[in-house]
Amino acid sequence: MTFNDIFKSNFLESVTSFSILDTAIGMVFALAIGLFIFLVYRKTFNGVMYSTGFAMTLVGLSLVTTLVIMAVTSNVVLSLGMVGALSIVRFRAAIKEPMEIVYLFWAIAAGIVIGAGMIPLAVIGSAMIGVVLLLFANRRIHENPYLLILNCRDEKAEGEALGLVQDAVERFLVKSKMVNDAGIEVTAQVRLKDAGTSFVNRLHAVEGVGGATLVSYNGDYMA
Repeated sequence: MTFNDIFKSNFLESVTSFSILDTAIGMVFALAIGLFIFLVYRKTFNGVMYSTGFAMTLVGLSLVTTLVIMAVTSNVVLSLGMVGALSIVRFRAAIKEPMEIVYLFWAIAAGIVIGAGMIPLAVIGSAMIGVVLLLFANRRIHENPYLLILNCRDEKAEGEALGLVQDAVERFLVKSKMVNDAGIEVTAQVRLKDAGTSFVNRLHAVEGVGGATLVSYNGDYMA
């Protein structure tokens, strides 16, 4: 028996067949889970700019990964070629939010599991992941702190403004203080008692306060 005979008997004669029905079922479930990931991402997004392109990438990634895994699991020779081909692929897209990595791995993992034929595992796992992300993302929205930037003319105006802030917010912490010829700039982290921000208007009315700016802050970016 020659080397070519071994390959013909063990690989090439048994890898050309595949089930059209199994392929169609796998791709339909990959599309459904990909759309579910898309909806969860859109529901839980709280970054600076929502990217429709990235959201649609999650759907496409589930489908493509499923297709690749189906081909790999049905053909040993093709799987070796896939490893070599995919090893030279490099992605240069910047990840703007840490949570985007979770969604990318979720889409890839769902595609791998569906392609391997474990559809119930993909459905149950995706449902649990989606519920957890929805619960924790909605909870984090109400806990996000704010940054308050005050521009004061002198120490008297600074003291009066900070006293007003402490009475108006639930939590107050000075992050930085800069003093120069133009006056005093104070940056503080605050947590609001409710959604009201009318105290910022009262700060601007304090004599000696040149400006008051309130921005949302989550530790990674400001918006």
